[in-house]
Amino acid sequence: MSEIAIRVRDLGKQYHIGALQQNGRFTYKSLRESLAKAASAPFRIVRSMIERDRSREDDSDRTIWALKDVSFEVKRGDIVGLIGRNGAGKSTLLKVLARITEPTTGRAEIHGRLGSLLEVGTGFHPELTGRENIYLNGSILGMKHAQISSRFDEIVAFAEVEQFIDTPVKHFSSGMYLRLAFAVAAHLDTEVLLVDEVLAVGDYRFQEKCLGKMRDVATTGRTILYVSHSMSSIQTLCKRAIAFSEGRLIADSNPQDVIAEYIGGNLGNIHTEPPDPTRPTITKAAVTLKEETLLLSIEFESPFALTPPVFGFVMHNSLGTPVFGTENIAEPTFPPPEPASAGRFEVAIPAGNFRPDRYLISLWLGDRFTDYYEREMILQANLNNAVGGGLPTDRNGNIYLQTDWRYEVRKPKGRSQA
Repeated sequence: MSEIAIRVRDLGKQYHIGALQQNGRFTYKSLRESLAKAASAPFRIVRSMIERDRSREDDSDRTIWALKDVSFEVKRGDIVGLIGRNGAGKSTLLKVLARITEPTTGRAEIHGRLGSLLEVGTGFHPELTGRENIYLNGSILGMKHAQISSRFDEIVAFAEVEQFIDTPVKHFSSGMYLRLAFAVAAHLDTEVLLVDEVLAVGDYRFQEKCLGKMRDVATTGRTILYVSHSMSSIQTLCKRAIAFSEGRLIADSNPQDVIAEYIGGNLGNIHTEPPDPTRPTITKAAVTLKEETLLLSIEFESPFALTPPVFGFVMHNSLGTPVFGTENIAEPTFPPPEPASAGRFEVAIPAGNFRPDRYLISLWLGDRFTDYYEREMILQANLNNAVGGGLPTDRNGNIYLQTDWRYEVRKPKGRSQA
Protein backbone atom coordinates (compact mmCIF):
# COMPACT_ATOMS: atom_id res chain seq x y z
CA MET A 1 0.00 0.00 0.00
CA SER A 2 1.25 3.49 -0.84
CA GLU A 3 2.76 5.52 1.99
CA ILE A 4 1.08 8.60 0.51
CA ALA A 5 -2.55 9.10 1.55
CA ILE A 6 -3.14 12.48 -0.15
CA ARG A 7 -1.32 13.84 -3.20
CA VAL A 8 -2.08 17.28 -4.67
CA ARG A 9 -0.32 18.51 -7.81
CA ASP A 10 -0.63 22.00 -9.35
CA LEU A 11 -4.21 22.22 -8.13
CA GLY A 12 -6.33 25.18 -9.15
CA LYS A 13 -10.01 26.02 -8.79
CA GLN A 14 -11.53 28.98 -10.64
CA TYR A 15 -15.03 30.33 -10.08
CA HIS A 16 -16.96 32.58 -12.46
CA ILE A 17 -18.78 35.33 -10.63
CA GLY A 18 -20.99 36.04 -13.65
CA ALA A 19 -20.65 39.80 -13.72
CA LEU A 20 -19.78 41.71 -16.87
CA GLN A 21 -17.73 44.85 -16.54
CA GLN A 22 -18.92 47.66 -18.77
CA ASN A 23 -17.66 51.22 -18.50
CA GLY A 24 -15.97 50.40 -15.20
CA ARG A 25 -19.14 49.01 -13.60
CA PHE A 26 -20.32 45.44 -13.07
CA THR A 27 -23.66 44.41 -14.51
CA TYR A 28 -25.44 41.06 -14.44
CA LYS A 29 -26.92 38.94 -17.19
CA SER A 30 -30.62 38.38 -17.45
CA LEU A 31 -32.07 34.89 -17.80
CA ARG A 32 -32.76 35.56 -21.48
CA GLU A 33 -29.13 36.57 -22.05
CA SER A 34 -27.88 33.43 -20.27
CA LEU A 35 -30.13 31.19 -22.36
CA ALA A 36 -29.07 32.93 -25.57
CA LYS A 37 -25.43 32.47 -24.62
CA ALA A 38 -25.96 28.75 -23.95
CA ALA A 39 -27.74 28.29 -27.29
CA SER A 40 -24.95 29.99 -29.17
CA ALA A 41 -22.15 28.10 -27.43
CA PRO A 42 -21.32 25.75 -30.39
CA PHE A 43 -21.01 28.70 -32.76
CA ARG A 44 -18.79 30.59 -30.32
CA ILE A 45 -16.50 27.57 -29.95
CA VAL A 46 -16.05 27.33 -33.71
CA ARG A 47 -15.50 31.06 -34.00
CA SER A 48 -12.89 31.00 -31.22
CA MET A 49 -10.97 28.23 -33.00
CA ILE A 50 -10.83 30.33 -36.15
CA GLU A 51 -10.19 33.69 -34.53
CA ARG A 52 -8.30 33.04 -31.30
CA ASP A 53 -7.05 36.58 -31.13
CA ARG A 54 -10.54 38.05 -31.04
CA SER A 55 -11.79 38.73 -27.53
CA ARG A 56 -15.06 37.02 -26.68
CA GLU A 57 -17.91 38.23 -24.54
CA ASP A 58 -17.34 35.73 -21.77
CA ASP A 59 -13.71 36.82 -21.42
CA SER A 60 -15.07 39.77 -19.50
CA ASP A 61 -16.74 37.46 -16.97
CA ARG A 62 -15.35 38.19 -13.55
CA THR A 63 -13.43 35.18 -12.21
CA ILE A 64 -11.57 34.38 -9.03
CA TRP A 65 -9.06 31.64 -8.23
CA ALA A 66 -10.08 30.00 -4.96
CA LEU A 67 -7.01 27.77 -5.34
CA LYS A 68 -3.93 28.41 -7.46
CA ASP A 69 -0.91 26.16 -8.10
CA VAL A 70 -1.27 24.16 -4.87
CA SER A 71 0.99 21.11 -4.43
CA PHE A 72 1.69 18.95 -1.38
CA GLU A 73 1.61 15.36 -0.12
CA VAL A 74 0.37 13.86 3.14
CA LYS A 75 1.75 10.58 4.42
CA ARG A 76 -0.51 7.87 5.77
CA GLY A 77 -1.27 8.37 9.44
CA ASP A 78 -0.37 12.09 9.56
CA ILE A 79 -2.59 14.79 11.07
CA VAL A 80 -2.18 18.01 9.10
CA GLY A 81 -3.76 21.32 10.07
CA LEU A 82 -4.85 23.87 7.46
CA ILE A 83 -4.90 27.52 8.51
CA GLY A 84 -5.68 30.80 6.78
CA ARG A 85 -8.16 33.64 6.77
CA ASN A 86 -11.71 33.22 5.48
CA GLY A 87 -11.60 32.89 1.70
CA ALA A 88 -8.00 31.64 1.68
CA GLY A 89 -8.99 28.38 -0.06
CA LYS A 90 -8.99 25.85 2.78
CA SER A 91 -12.59 24.69 2.47
CA THR A 92 -12.39 24.69 -1.33
CA LEU A 93 -9.42 22.34 -1.09
CA LEU A 94 -11.38 19.92 1.10
CA LYS A 95 -14.33 20.01 -1.31
CA VAL A 96 -12.03 19.15 -4.21
CA LEU A 97 -10.49 16.29 -2.21
CA ALA A 98 -13.97 15.05 -1.25
CA ARG A 99 -15.02 15.11 -4.94
CA ILE A 100 -17.76 17.62 -4.21
CA THR A 101 -16.33 19.99 -6.80
CA GLU A 102 -14.01 19.41 -9.75
CA PRO A 103 -10.67 21.20 -10.01
CA THR A 104 -10.04 23.63 -12.85
CA THR A 105 -6.38 22.66 -13.16
CA GLY A 106 -4.11 20.02 -11.69
CA ARG A 107 -5.14 16.90 -9.84
CA ALA A 108 -5.89 15.66 -6.32
CA GLU A 109 -5.57 12.02 -5.26
CA ILE A 110 -6.92 10.23 -2.19
CA HIS A 111 -5.53 6.75 -1.46
CA GLY A 112 -7.94 4.96 0.85
CA ARG A 113 -11.57 5.13 1.97
CA LEU A 114 -12.58 8.73 2.57
CA GLY A 115 -14.76 10.23 5.29
CA SER A 116 -15.53 13.92 5.46
CA LEU A 117 -17.22 16.41 7.74
CA LEU A 118 -17.42 19.60 5.70
CA GLU A 119 -20.88 20.84 6.61
CA VAL A 120 -23.47 19.89 9.19
CA GLY A 121 -25.13 16.70 8.01
CA THR A 122 -23.17 16.35 4.77
CA GLY A 123 -24.03 12.97 3.27
CA PHE A 124 -27.22 12.50 5.31
CA HIS A 125 -30.58 11.89 3.65
CA PRO A 126 -33.08 14.12 5.47
CA GLU A 127 -35.99 11.69 5.12
CA LEU A 128 -34.08 8.77 6.64
CA THR A 129 -33.70 8.19 10.36
CA GLY A 130 -30.41 8.50 12.20
CA ARG A 131 -30.15 4.70 12.27
CA GLU A 132 -30.76 4.43 8.52
CA ASN A 133 -28.24 7.14 7.75
CA ILE A 134 -25.54 5.36 9.77
CA TYR A 135 -26.05 2.19 7.74
CA LEU A 136 -26.29 4.17 4.49
CA ASN A 137 -22.98 5.91 5.10
CA GLY A 138 -21.31 2.66 6.04
CA SER A 139 -22.61 0.97 2.89
CA ILE A 140 -21.29 3.81 0.73
CA LEU A 141 -17.86 3.16 2.26
CA GLY A 142 -18.12 -0.49 1.25
CA MET A 143 -18.65 -1.83 4.76
CA LYS A 144 -20.77 -4.89 5.40
CA HIS A 145 -23.90 -4.76 7.57
CA ALA A 146 -22.21 -6.71 10.36
CA GLN A 147 -19.25 -4.30 10.42
CA ILE A 148 -21.54 -1.30 10.77
CA SER A 149 -23.58 -3.05 13.48
CA SER A 150 -20.43 -3.69 15.50
CA ARG A 151 -19.81 0.05 15.73
CA PHE A 152 -23.43 1.20 15.88
CA ASP A 153 -23.81 1.48 19.66
CA GLU A 154 -20.49 3.34 19.98
CA ILE A 155 -21.55 5.84 17.30
CA VAL A 156 -24.91 6.52 18.93
CA ALA A 157 -23.39 6.87 22.41
CA PHE A 158 -20.75 9.31 21.17
CA ALA A 159 -23.37 11.42 19.37
CA GLU A 160 -25.65 11.39 22.44
CA VAL A 161 -28.79 10.92 20.32
CA GLU A 162 -30.02 7.59 21.66
CA GLN A 163 -33.66 8.60 22.08
CA PHE A 164 -33.81 10.23 18.64
CA ILE A 165 -31.94 7.61 16.61
CA ASP A 166 -35.14 6.38 14.91
CA THR A 167 -36.34 9.91 14.07
CA PRO A 168 -35.83 11.32 10.54
CA VAL A 169 -32.75 13.54 10.67
CA LYS A 170 -34.65 16.43 9.06
CA HIS A 171 -36.16 16.93 12.53
CA PHE A 172 -32.75 17.03 14.25
CA SER A 173 -31.41 20.26 15.65
CA SER A 174 -28.13 21.50 14.14
CA GLY A 175 -26.31 20.28 17.24
CA MET A 176 -27.76 16.77 16.94
CA TYR A 177 -26.93 16.75 13.23
CA LEU A 178 -23.36 17.76 13.99
CA ARG A 179 -22.81 15.21 16.74
CA LEU A 180 -24.13 12.34 14.65
CA ALA A 181 -22.26 13.44 11.52
CA PHE A 182 -18.94 13.58 13.36
CA ALA A 183 -19.59 10.29 15.14
CA VAL A 184 -20.30 8.54 11.84
CA ALA A 185 -17.22 10.03 10.14
CA ALA A 186 -14.92 9.20 13.06
CA HIS A 187 -16.15 5.72 13.92
CA LEU A 188 -16.74 4.12 10.53
CA ASP A 189 -13.99 2.37 8.63
CA THR A 190 -12.42 5.34 6.84
CA GLU A 191 -8.70 5.73 6.18
CA VAL A 192 -8.68 9.45 5.36
CA LEU A 193 -10.77 11.96 7.31
CA LEU A 194 -11.43 15.57 6.19
CA VAL A 195 -12.70 17.86 8.96
CA ASP A 196 -13.66 21.50 8.36
CA GLU A 197 -14.23 24.27 10.92
CA VAL A 198 -17.77 22.92 11.29
CA LEU A 199 -16.71 21.75 14.77
CA ALA A 200 -16.83 25.37 15.88
CA VAL A 201 -20.65 25.31 15.92
CA GLY A 202 -20.70 22.75 18.72
CA ASP A 203 -20.45 23.62 22.41
CA TYR A 204 -17.09 23.65 24.14
CA ARG A 205 -17.55 20.23 25.74
CA PHE A 206 -18.35 18.61 22.40
CA GLN A 207 -15.43 20.35 20.67
CA GLU A 208 -13.07 18.91 23.27
CA LYS A 209 -14.69 15.51 22.84
CA CYS A 210 -14.18 15.66 19.07
CA LEU A 211 -10.55 16.73 19.38
CA GLY A 212 -9.93 13.88 21.79
CA LYS A 213 -11.51 11.44 19.35
CA MET A 214 -9.34 12.73 16.50
CA ARG A 215 -6.26 12.13 18.65
CA ASP A 216 -7.45 8.57 19.25
CA VAL A 217 -8.20 8.09 15.55
CA ALA A 218 -4.69 9.24 14.65
CA THR A 219 -3.13 6.49 16.76
CA THR A 220 -4.80 3.89 14.52
CA GLY A 221 -2.87 5.11 11.48
CA ARG A 222 -5.67 7.07 9.84
CA THR A 223 -4.92 10.31 8.03
CA ILE A 224 -6.63 13.57 9.04
CA LEU A 225 -6.76 16.90 7.24
CA TYR A 226 -8.11 19.41 9.75
CA VAL A 227 -9.20 23.01 8.99
CA SER A 228 -9.38 25.33 11.98
CA HIS A 229 -9.05 28.98 12.99
CA SER A 230 -7.93 27.85 16.44
CA MET A 231 -4.17 28.05 16.47
CA SER A 232 -4.06 26.31 19.84
CA SER A 233 -5.93 23.24 18.57
CA ILE A 234 -3.67 23.11 15.49
CA GLN A 235 -0.65 23.32 17.79
CA THR A 236 -1.99 20.59 20.09
CA LEU A 237 -3.41 18.15 17.57
CA CYS A 238 -1.14 18.39 14.52
CA LYS A 239 2.51 17.69 13.87
CA ARG A 240 2.38 19.58 10.59
CA ALA A 241 0.52 22.66 9.39
CA ILE A 242 -0.11 24.26 6.00
CA ALA A 243 -1.06 27.93 5.65
CA PHE A 244 -3.04 29.39 2.74
CA SER A 245 -3.48 32.96 1.58
CA GLU A 246 -5.59 34.05 -1.40
CA GLY A 247 -5.75 30.50 -2.74
CA ARG A 248 -2.02 29.82 -2.56
CA LEU A 249 0.02 27.66 -0.24
CA ILE A 250 2.35 30.03 1.64
CA ALA A 251 3.87 27.84 4.38
CA ASP A 252 4.25 24.11 5.07
CA SER A 253 6.20 22.98 8.13
CA ASN A 254 5.76 22.28 11.84
CA PRO A 255 2.77 24.10 13.42
CA GLN A 256 4.82 26.53 15.48
CA ASP A 257 6.81 27.84 12.51
CA VAL A 258 3.81 27.96 10.17
CA ILE A 259 1.67 29.81 12.71
CA ALA A 260 4.46 32.32 13.31
CA GLU A 261 4.92 32.90 9.57
CA TYR A 262 1.17 33.16 8.96
CA ILE A 263 0.71 35.66 11.78
CA GLY A 264 3.86 37.65 11.08
CA GLY A 265 3.82 37.79 7.30
CA ASN A 266 0.19 37.98 6.25
CA LEU A 267 -1.51 40.35 8.62
CA GLY A 268 -1.07 44.10 8.57
CA ASN A 269 -1.57 46.57 11.37
CA ILE A 270 -4.18 48.84 9.76
CA HIS A 271 -7.02 47.56 7.60
CA THR A 272 -9.49 49.59 5.58
CA GLU A 273 -12.40 48.21 3.61
CA PRO A 274 -15.07 49.87 1.44
CA PRO A 275 -18.55 49.88 2.98
CA ASP A 276 -20.62 46.80 2.25
CA PRO A 277 -24.04 47.97 0.94
CA THR A 278 -25.85 45.05 2.59
CA ARG A 279 -24.36 44.85 6.08
CA PRO A 280 -22.61 46.85 8.79
CA THR A 281 -18.93 47.26 7.97
CA ILE A 282 -15.83 48.21 9.90
CA THR A 283 -14.26 50.63 7.44
CA LYS A 284 -11.13 51.47 9.42
CA ALA A 285 -9.30 49.87 12.30
CA ALA A 286 -6.02 50.69 13.99
CA VAL A 287 -4.10 49.83 17.14
CA THR A 288 -1.25 51.84 18.68
CA LEU A 289 0.83 51.37 21.81
CA LYS A 290 1.47 54.45 23.96
CA GLU A 291 3.49 53.81 27.09
CA GLU A 292 1.52 51.05 28.86
CA THR A 293 -1.79 51.61 27.04
CA LEU A 294 -2.98 49.90 23.89
CA LEU A 295 -5.33 52.21 21.94
CA LEU A 296 -7.77 50.40 19.66
CA SER A 297 -9.98 52.44 17.34
CA ILE A 298 -12.47 51.57 14.62
CA GLU A 299 -14.84 53.41 12.29
CA PHE A 300 -18.01 51.79 10.98
CA GLU A 301 -20.86 52.32 8.53
CA SER A 302 -24.15 50.48 8.21
CA PRO A 303 -27.00 50.49 5.67
CA PHE A 304 -29.44 50.57 8.61
CA ALA A 305 -29.34 51.94 12.13
CA LEU A 306 -27.67 49.71 14.72
CA THR A 307 -29.80 49.81 17.89
CA PRO A 308 -27.43 50.38 19.55
CA PRO A 309 -24.03 49.71 17.94
CA VAL A 310 -22.13 46.88 19.62
CA PHE A 311 -18.38 46.64 19.11
CA GLY A 312 -16.27 43.86 20.56
CA PHE A 313 -12.80 42.39 20.29
CA VAL A 314 -10.71 39.43 21.44
CA MET A 315 -6.93 39.45 21.92
CA HIS A 316 -5.08 36.23 21.03
CA ASN A 317 -1.48 35.37 21.73
CA SER A 318 0.89 34.18 19.00
CA LEU A 319 -0.41 30.60 19.32
CA GLY A 320 -3.98 31.73 18.74
CA THR A 321 -5.14 31.26 22.35
CA PRO A 322 -7.68 33.87 23.50
CA VAL A 323 -6.18 36.04 26.24
CA PHE A 324 -8.67 38.85 26.77
CA GLY A 325 -11.81 40.23 25.18
CA THR A 326 -14.81 42.39 25.85
CA GLU A 327 -17.50 44.54 24.18
CA ASN A 328 -18.86 47.99 24.87
CA ILE A 329 -22.21 46.88 26.33
CA ALA A 330 -20.39 44.60 28.80
CA GLU A 331 -18.42 47.47 30.32
CA PRO A 332 -20.24 49.22 33.20
CA THR A 333 -18.33 52.48 32.65
CA PHE A 334 -19.42 52.78 29.00
CA PRO A 335 -22.60 54.86 28.52
CA PRO A 336 -25.27 53.21 26.36
CA PRO A 337 -24.64 54.37 22.78
CA GLU A 338 -27.43 55.91 20.73
CA PRO A 339 -28.72 54.16 17.58
CA ALA A 340 -26.50 55.05 14.65
CA SER A 341 -25.65 54.00 11.09
CA ALA A 342 -22.09 55.36 11.29
CA GLY A 343 -19.65 56.15 14.04
CA ARG A 344 -16.35 55.55 15.75
CA PHE A 345 -15.25 53.54 18.78
CA GLU A 346 -12.02 53.94 20.71
CA VAL A 347 -10.99 51.74 23.62
CA ALA A 348 -7.92 51.97 25.86
CA ILE A 349 -6.55 48.60 26.97
CA PRO A 350 -4.05 48.50 29.87
CA ALA A 351 -0.98 46.76 28.44
CA GLY A 352 1.23 46.75 31.50
CA ASN A 353 0.20 43.24 32.54
CA PHE A 354 0.93 41.59 29.18
CA ARG A 355 4.17 39.70 28.75
CA PRO A 356 6.16 40.28 25.52
CA ASP A 357 4.48 38.56 22.55
CA ARG A 358 2.76 39.30 19.25
CA TYR A 359 -0.95 39.65 19.92
CA LEU A 360 -3.78 39.40 17.40
CA ILE A 361 -6.95 41.38 17.91
CA SER A 362 -10.03 40.08 16.11
CA LEU A 363 -12.98 42.46 15.77
CA TRP A 364 -16.73 42.23 15.36
CA LEU A 365 -19.59 44.66 14.96
CA GLY A 366 -23.34 44.33 15.35
CA ASP A 367 -26.17 45.47 17.58
CA ARG A 368 -28.22 44.25 20.51
CA PHE A 369 -31.14 42.90 18.49
CA THR A 370 -29.49 41.14 15.56
CA ASP A 371 -26.70 38.67 15.05
CA TYR A 372 -23.18 39.99 15.15
CA TYR A 373 -21.65 40.89 11.82
CA GLU A 374 -18.24 39.37 12.29
CA ARG A 375 -15.37 40.82 10.31
CA GLU A 376 -12.28 38.88 9.39
CA MET A 377 -10.10 41.79 10.43
CA ILE A 378 -7.08 41.16 12.61
CA LEU A 379 -4.73 43.74 14.03
CA GLN A 380 -1.25 43.10 15.36
CA ALA A 381 0.05 44.48 18.63
CA ASN A 382 3.71 43.76 19.37
CA LEU A 383 4.11 44.24 23.10
CA ASN A 384 7.87 43.80 23.22
CA ASN A 385 8.36 46.26 26.06
CA ALA A 386 5.66 44.88 28.31
CA VAL A 387 6.45 43.98 31.89
CA GLY A 388 6.84 40.49 33.33
CA GLY A 389 10.55 39.84 33.37
CA GLY A 390 10.58 38.23 29.93
CA LEU A 391 9.41 34.85 31.22
CA PRO A 392 8.51 32.44 28.36
CA THR A 393 4.91 32.99 27.36
CA ASP A 394 4.42 29.38 26.25
CA ARG A 395 5.15 28.16 29.77
CA ASN A 396 3.95 30.90 32.10
CA GLY A 397 1.07 32.41 30.13
CA ASN A 398 0.68 35.92 28.76
CA ILE A 399 -0.54 37.82 31.80
CA TYR A 400 1.78 39.13 34.48
CA LEU A 401 0.31 40.24 37.80
CA GLN A 402 2.27 42.02 40.48
CA THR A 403 2.35 39.62 43.43
CA ASP A 404 3.18 40.08 47.11
CA TRP A 405 5.82 37.62 48.37
CA ARG A 406 7.06 36.85 51.87
CA TYR A 407 10.20 34.98 52.76
CA GLU A 408 11.87 34.11 56.05
CA VAL A 409 14.84 32.00 57.05
CA ARG A 410 14.58 29.41 59.79
CA LYS A 411 17.25 27.23 61.39
CA PRO A 412 16.69 23.47 61.01
CA LYS A 413 15.78 21.94 64.35
CA GLY A 414 18.55 20.00 66.06
CA ARG A 415 21.29 21.36 63.81
CA SER A 416 23.77 24.11 64.42
CA GLN A 417 24.48 26.65 61.73
CA ALA A 418 28.14 26.90 60.72
